[in-house]
Amino acid sequence: MKNNRSLLAILVLMLGTSILSSCQKKKVTEKDGIEYTFIKEGDEKAPNGEFLLYNLKIATADDSVIYSTDNQPFPGYMMANDSVKPTNGMDEIFLNLRKGDSIAFESTASIIFGPNTPPTLETTDVVKVNLGAFDIMDQTEIETFFNERMEAEEGKKAERNKELLLEQEKTIEAYVAEKGLDANKTESGLYYVIEEEGTGDAVTAGATMHVNYAGYLLDGTMFDTSIENLAKENDIFNENRPYEPLPVNVGMGQVIPGWDEGLLLLKNGSKGKFIIPSPLAYGENGAGAMIPPNSILVFDVEVTGVE
Repeated sequence: MKNNRSLLAILVLMLGTSILSSCQKKKVTEKDGIEYTFIKEGDEKAPNGEFLLYNLKIATADDSVIYSTDNQPFPGYMMANDSVKPTNGMDEIFLNLRKGDSIAFESTASIIFGPNTPPTLETTDVVKVNLGAFDIMDQTEIETFFNERMEAEEGKKAERNKELLLEQEKTIEAYVAEKGLDANKTESGLYYVIEEEGTGDAVTAGATMHVNYAGYLLDGTMFDTSIENLAKENDIFNENRPYEPLPVNVGMGQVIPGWDEGLLLLKNGSKGKFIIPSPLAYGENGAGAMIPPNSILVFDVEVTGVE
């Protein structure tokens, strides 16, 4: 009797699962033939001119995340516009989204990304997508929402930068000791060495300084320079750019904070070295392929002119 009851429980569980699965609505896009499943179906369409907010996760066939709004400070959003016509299956899915929709589907990378397929994927690789629309906002509401999110993110970033400055201070101190540098440190965390004092008056914000430079990662890898022979020696020569002193309207936010602060410590003819912690350089984003996120940078600089 006990075994019969166990069997009955299993049958009930299987039946429940079957019913649940059959209740999930499936659709196929007219373009590209993407079959998508509604995990949950919403019923509120965003009026024209208002904004639908959504969360998005894109992963490989083995669930390695390619992109997720969970890792971003802001969700995705789009303005509702009935006059927009879909050109592909992804357009169809997004343009028909309603508040409360939760959708899952998979297709090939070429269909999901089109011409923007990441270089790490083959066009035929299977890609999984989870998409969920969670709110509708008008122009005023979405501006308020994003401003509040931005303020919160800036606060978090400031805290992360404080911790990173303390952590990288130890690394820079070890580097300075290893290289035998007579370095000074500013209140912001910039380390600098004045190798030649230069002449003339102190430079003030707004002046234009012409600067020759060579930039390195802490391991000595050169990533940029204004000096042609150094570029050739380090295999980063680019025939499409000029090799000459860089004009900088200093102290005006045209360059990274470490440069803005450091150049104001120099005069015409000065030579120096900046050792810049990442929050005063390119921070969490890095810059291009050669400067990874959170990189400490070293610059040799020479001021060739001041206007």
